[in-house]
Formats: sequence, C-alpha cells, structure tokens
Amino acid sequence: MEYILDALPALLRGALTTIQLTALAILFGFIGGTLLGTARLSKFWPIRLATRAYIEFFRGTPLLVQIFWIYFGFPALFKSLGLGFTFDRWSAGVLALSLNSAAYVAEIVRGGIQSIDRGQWEAASSMGLNSIQTLRYIVLPQALRRMIPPLGNEFTTLLKDTSLVAVIGLEELFRRGQLTVATNFRAFEIYTAIGLVYLALNLMFSQGFTWLERWTDPTEKAKRNA
Repeated sequence: MEYILDALPALLRGALTTIQLTALAILFGFIGGTLLGTARLSKFWPIRLATRAYIEFFRGTPLLVQIFWIYFGFPALFKSLGLGFTFDRWSAGVLALSLNSAAYVAEIVRGGIQSIDRGQWEAASSMGLNSIQTLRYIVLPQALRRMIPPLGNEFTTLLKDTSLVAVIGLEELFRRGQLTVATNFRAFEIYTAIGLVYLALNLMFSQGFTWLERWTDPTEKAKRNA
C-alpha cells in the first residue's frame, strides 16, 4: 500500500488530464458525429459517399495508428511540402480521440434518427415544417433519448482509450503510471492502482449516463411533475 499511496498524487494528476481529454473528445466527437450522422442520411449522394468513407476509415483502422498518423504523419507530410507545421501532444491527442469518436457517434446518431417512425416526418410536413425544422424540433429530441445508452457505451470506451495517447508522451493517467514504475519498479502495485482509478472513473461515468437516461424518460418526467 505504501507504494500506491506514494504514487497516488501523480496518478490523480494524470487522472485529471484523462478527464480533460475525455471531456474535450466527447464534446468535439458529439458535435462532429451529429453532423456526420445527419449528413449520412442526405439525399445528395456525394455527401453520403464522403461521410461513409470517413466513418469506415476511422472505424476500420486502429486508434493507435490514427494517433501516430496525426502526431507523426501530418507534420512529416507538411515538412515534405516545405511547411513547418507540428502538433503538440495535447492537440494531437484531442484531435485523434475526437475524430475517432465522431465516426462511432455518427452511426449512433444515424441509427437513432432512422428509428423514429416515418409518420413523424409526414405529420411535421403536414404542419408546414421543413426538413431541418422537423429534424431539430421533432425527430432529434425523440432520437436523443434512444441514443443515450449507446452513447454512454461509446463515451465509456473513449475514457479508456485515452490511455493510448501515452505512446506520444502525453502524461495522462496511464503514462504517469509508467513513469512511476520506471522509478520504483513496483509494476504490480502501480498498474493495479491505475486499473482501480480507471474503474472508479468509469463507474462515475456510467452512473451519470444512467441518471441522464432516467431523467429523459417520459415516465419518470411524469412522476416528477406529479
């Protein structure tokens, strides 16, 4: 226990970085995924094709490869073109996680929108609403309630995937643990502590999504109002 307690302040600082990474990736991933998911349903086939290519690329390649591609690949490409462009570790980590998450969120959004009965679109049209108004005021609010459980799973996975940015030296939770092991050589104790911190973060995350799911449930809303 003494090794775990000694390492705990460093691990908690790493956990804070992990939470910040996750929060930014969730924000950008959700915004990007929502736009991609709706574009995926566009009647304009070039937009559908480009969106599908993006989704298939980021879902079909390992996140680790994507991190290296962004952090090392893009600067090398720009350097070959005579441009001095580099990513710092933080920006590369957030960008890679956001782009990857957006691809998965896009499919969740697309599935959520398609799960709404077509009659809702027809009823909105009969009331004089255009497609964007129907999507914004009628379809998306209903679809969002159905998307909460899969979004919870995606964002929980994203929290764990932040450990992969350790490969580019970003000192989040896992990287802090690696550096600690390199100094005290107590691998079992430190990696156990890291696993427990990830578990605690995931439990809090899961509880938050469970509460959100209950809060948006129409039945629970009726009970609260009563």
